[in-house]
Amino acid sequence: MDPIKYVLIGCGRIAPTHLRAALCYKEDIKVAAVCEVVPGKAENLLKSLGKEAEGIRCYSDYKEMLRVERPDVAAVTTESGYHAAVALDCIEAGVHVFIEKPIALSLQDADRIIEAAERKGVTVCCCHQNRFNKAIARTRQALEEGRFGKLLYGAIQVRWHRGEAYYKEGDWRGTWELDGGALMNQCIHGIDLLRWMMGDEVDEVFAYTDNLVHSYIQAEDLGVAVVKFKNGAYGIIEGTTDICEQDFEETLSVFGEKGTVKAGGICVNRLEQWRFADKDEDAERICEESVEDPGNVYGFGHVSLYADMIRALKTHTQPYVDAYAGRRALEMVLAVYLSAARHQPVKLPLGAVATVDFTGRFG
Repeated sequence: MDPIKYVLIGCGRIAPTHLRAALCYKEDIKVAAVCEVVPGKAENLLKSLGKEAEGIRCYSDYKEMLRVERPDVAAVTTESGYHAAVALDCIEAGVHVFIEKPIALSLQDADRIIEAAERKGVTVCCCHQNRFNKAIARTRQALEEGRFGKLLYGAIQVRWHRGEAYYKEGDWRGTWELDGGALMNQCIHGIDLLRWMMGDEVDEVFAYTDNLVHSYIQAEDLGVAVVKFKNGAYGIIEGTTDICEQDFEETLSVFGEKGTVKAGGICVNRLEQWRFADKDEDAERICEESVEDPGNVYGFGHVSLYADMIRALKTHTQPYVDAYAGRRALEMVLAVYLSAARHQPVKLPLGAVATVDFTGRFG
């Protein structure tokens, strides 16, 4: 099989992480080009990568890039509000896509992506890379082996800091049209993990959201919610960007009749508790083996995400984190928004809901 021809669309904050992941697989991926509408931004990105970026071309029009380069795969790393439109153009061109989270900002657009991909025979991978963290993979293995027994409840806490300087880097951040708030941008990874671990099927969500200290953005900087899953388990969501000065933690806890696991650290990058009733084992060793030190909240998962996409394309199977997974994470965040706006529980599945429906929510 010839190397997969790869392009990247959008050269913002997460783009270097994607390019470095792609460049890890030189035998399988040929990075052909990048695209960015802001002059000089694509060139600066490639310059930051040094010799590894030699020969990669720059474009300012992604549609032109798709026509000229005729890639096999595109990574969509634009502002969140453009994810769906760009991804749909790629899909219609027969190009497989990585879509950075969130997959879209409306359930209608997420459904359009799924429909188009199935119609065109295109593979879509949504970038919820924390599913590949060692701590999360070990927890998921225990879950699939039935070691938790009956699931009781799970909890996700994302307690991070984002200050005014972060939002000034891009005027799209914190807007309802192009982003959403803390839950949609920073906390959606943890929300994805909670739903995935607790059985995926959700009955009801009850939530509060608020903007406590970020008066210069439109959306929330705090969200808290209770989730009732269809299997009888419960979930607790706490997400914020209000933590003083620096990121504090992203912690996922799963509680079952026969097991308790806590994955913590800055981005669920270490096991902090590992307790099961079914057998004796060296819990301390297991926790030590799970530790990863990523240096930032993006973690190491993109490298594994890319490896899995290569596998999926070679074997003509679905990626581990497919478009449906991206849609489920989006639906959970929108359910929190809707419940908080209505001041009442909301049932899932949701109908047509989008971030722009909450314009003016906090004045």
